[in-house]
Amino acid sequence: MRVHVPGRVNLIGEHIDYHNLAVLPMAIQRRICIDFTTIRDAVVRGYSEEYGRVEVALQGDLKPDAPGAWSNYIKAAVQAVRARWKLTQGIEAKVTSDLPPAAGLSSSSALLTGFTIALLQANGIEPTVEELMEVLPDGEQFVGTRGGGMDHAAVLASEANCSLLVGFAPLSLRSVPIPDTWGFIVAHSMKTAEKSGGAKEQFNSRRVAGQSGFEKIHAGSKLSDEEERAVRHVQSEGQRVTEAVCALQRNDKVAFGALLCESHRSLRDDLRVSCTELDELVDVAMKNNALGARLTGAGFGGCAIVFCEKDDRERMAQALVDGFYVKRSGFVKERHLIFAEPSAGALR
Repeated sequence: MRVHVPGRVNLIGEHIDYHNLAVLPMAIQRRICIDFTTIRDAVVRGYSEEYGRVEVALQGDLKPDAPGAWSNYIKAAVQAVRARWKLTQGIEAKVTSDLPPAAGLSSSSALLTGFTIALLQANGIEPTVEELMEVLPDGEQFVGTRGGGMDHAAVLASEANCSLLVGFAPLSLRSVPIPDTWGFIVAHSMKTAEKSGGAKEQFNSRRVAGQSGFEKIHAGSKLSDEEERAVRHVQSEGQRVTEAVCALQRNDKVAFGALLCESHRSLRDDLRVSCTELDELVDVAMKNNALGARLTGAGFGGCAIVFCEKDDRERMAQALVDGFYVKRSGFVKERHLIFAEPSAGALR
């Protein structure tokens, strides 16, 4: 049996899903593929050519392995499934992927989601999006971060040729078609951002600052500078998502591009999750007449999304090579520059 789970790129709405504000991601054509067979043993045996072999028991206490170990994502899947369903059969699984890790494209959520679906299917369970959304975000916390549910919703429920407006509390999913002439390039900053590694503390601190800031507002207390910045970003980013959906619906690429740029400035200056490489990448894109650009994902490295006319993607990609990548070693065009196509999620 086989499970395909796409990566996702967030068009706009960064660091606000865990505050229950709507976001606008889309699934992309790059995917994690899990080929598996059902076994009677109560274990998951996983194999990846890049990361080797692991074995995780379905029963008993689950304790995290070293930060960054890919076994943690399998353990997270087991924990997520056990929160709602009973497992009696395990799987042997081989993982292949053309989705780059630690790039802000939700490779970790795709891996967790893929193993969760594979385990459930092996046990005769066909889960709904809503059921999976009840367990997957908490399962992600096993690897050290607790974001919101955007990544899981996008990789599960996106429709081809559409973005996905994801609302929370309660969950709502609405496909928003993307005009045929709009093009998106996902450009890697050449700086990795392992949320399970060094960026974990920074990522979690932004969530805490926002939460404590809103609590102080309700209590009439004075906010710290960090809390004030976090709240300002969350409130303004939430409004930008609303405006971006309107721009999409009226095919207003100028307005949409301007919102992406405003989002990047807010993430850079208020939430302070950007980095020198991402700022330079966005700057090069805009100096070469991109319609808009911003960091995408958690930040601290990873990728930027560059918005341009679809027919202009080749020229824009070459401009990014000449203005940014030529100065950096290790660049591989098919890995670090992706022409992102809005694609279907794992359950679509």
